[in-house]
Amino acid sequence: MTQSRFKGLLFCSALAFIFASCGSGSEKSGTADTTATDTTAKTPPPPPPSTIVTTPTNMATVVHKVANYAKWFASYEAGDSSRLAHGVHNYVIGRGFLDSNMVLVAVKIDDTAKAMAFWKSPDLQKSIKKSGIIGQPMMTTVTATWQDTATISTKLRSRTTFMVKDWDAWVKAFEEGKQERLDNGITDRVIGHDWADTKKVSLVTAITDTAKAFAYYKSDALKKRRAASGVVGEPQRFLFNIVKRY
Repeated sequence: MTQSRFKGLLFCSALAFIFASCGSGSEKSGTADTTATDTTAKTPPPPPPSTIVTTPTNMATVVHKVANYAKWFASYEAGDSSRLAHGVHNYVIGRGFLDSNMVLVAVKIDDTAKAMAFWKSPDLQKSIKKSGIIGQPMMTTVTATWQDTATISTKLRSRTTFMVKDWDAWVKAFEEGKQERLDNGITDRVIGHDWADTKKVSLVTAITDTAKAFAYYKSDALKKRRAASGVVGEPQRFLFNIVKRY
């Protein structure tokens, strides 16, 4: 009996050792899995998509005065199907900074020939008169070569048009002055030229500090940069607040 009891104790001890060993192995495996999971969790997220667009995009901007903004806007919205039929897509509507009855409309263009035919059509001219537009709208055609589409807090924009001696030389000089513009409350948004003439430049910037920006517009530093970059004549500037982005 004593011998049997002794053998039983040995058997139980062996089982206990085996289970303890198995348990120890499981704990090590669990630790390894946890480590692997932690490593995966620490993988950095992918970078956000770029907001910079360098694919050339055909656009047009129209600036005009209205007798009543609400009436004009309702008429403009009602004409969306006609614009789409001619490959004209809504982009931005702005109201003048100095005169809120001055309106800027920016659109994207699929087909420049169709868009120009639409612009000259009798139906559109009738709609323009009915909507309460005062005087002759001023249209600018633009091939945007660079855009920053990031959402920013300020709605104030400056649209400037001017002539240059050479497009490539002007772009190089303009890029070199980026930090100076930032220091003076001006952020680049759209850079482009006329559909058919690269010497006709159109530039849209955002104004983050009106006091600094307006002072910079009158500064000798800006005049020198313009002269060095090959700007011809006096630029035409229109300040507006974005009221709708499509």
